[in-house]
Amino acid sequence: MMNNLTDTAVQGQAPSPLAGRLGKWRKSPVFYPLVGFIVIFVAMSLANDNFLTTSNLSNVLRQVSIIAIIAVGMTCAILTGGIDLSVGPVMALSGTLSAGLMVAGFPLELAVLAGLAVGALFGAGNGVFVAYARMPPIIVTLATMGIARGLALVYTGGYPISGLPEGFAFLGRGELLGVQVPILVMAVMYTLAFVLLNKTPIGRYIYAIGGNEEAARLSGVRVSRYKLLVYILSGLTAAVAGIVLSSRLMSGQPNAGVGFELDAIAAVVLGGTAIAGGRGAIIGTLVGAMMLGVLNNGLNLMGISPYIQNIIKGAIILLAIYISRSRDR
Repeated sequence: MMNNLTDTAVQGQAPSPLAGRLGKWRKSPVFYPLVGFIVIFVAMSLANDNFLTTSNLSNVLRQVSIIAIIAVGMTCAILTGGIDLSVGPVMALSGTLSAGLMVAGFPLELAVLAGLAVGALFGAGNGVFVAYARMPPIIVTLATMGIARGLALVYTGGYPISGLPEGFAFLGRGELLGVQVPILVMAVMYTLAFVLLNKTPIGRYIYAIGGNEEAARLSGVRVSRYKLLVYILSGLTAAVAGIVLSSRLMSGQPNAGVGFELDAIAAVVLGGTAIAGGRGAIIGTLVGAMMLGVLNNGLNLMGISPYIQNIIKGAIILLAIYISRSRDR
């Protein structure tokens, strides 16, 4: 009798606080991306002695910053169930336009604002066709992808624009309080995105649209308006990345950003955002971008062929999508 009472008492014990927190964490969209990042980081640290040096880790952050900035807008688009394939060319167009205006004698600040405006304008165009014309996002942004790249090539004649003012280099090469400016720009972008998605009604509407667009519409959410906003944000973040890259290179490159849209999508997916929308976290996207950066850097240090690197990255992305879909089911 005593044994039965003891067994019943043990079985009826409440789970420990640590187990409860772990269970809650496992339900978070950031949990698996964070575990994956830690595994890859430890593996690369053990595989190469140069990986953990301060200079190399700083280099990783600087290289990641461009894709990570683009991925901010891409996260918002995917959360609504959409996608933006035009970010790479928009990035190139914004960078070359800013560079061209500076060379023509326009003030640096005005040139940068013009580049940002072009990115927002392209995003607005995407948003109008997706939100109001009800066209598929993948088709719309595939079309504007070609338009933006063509405009960049026409504007520059297919050649890089050089001879930029020295003050412009600060955005891509400068330091503030000992931290490289591109890393600070990335941090500011993610802070703003975190506040937008988690602390404002706009963020709740974005998640609601991706979760069930018709239900959101019936609840009074102006779906078209918020879809338009999402694509403007995507174009704007692409423009920021393009200007930072032009500053780092000190030239406007019309062919910049080739394939960057795929890396941005990969960062979002690796970060745990559901490709169908409605679930994800902006912090997860940052973890996903860091995962790609660490993987690229570590494989380069190990002397792995770029072709093999593509195979490895593709396999990891497929695994991330499989895990995401399994959790959805």
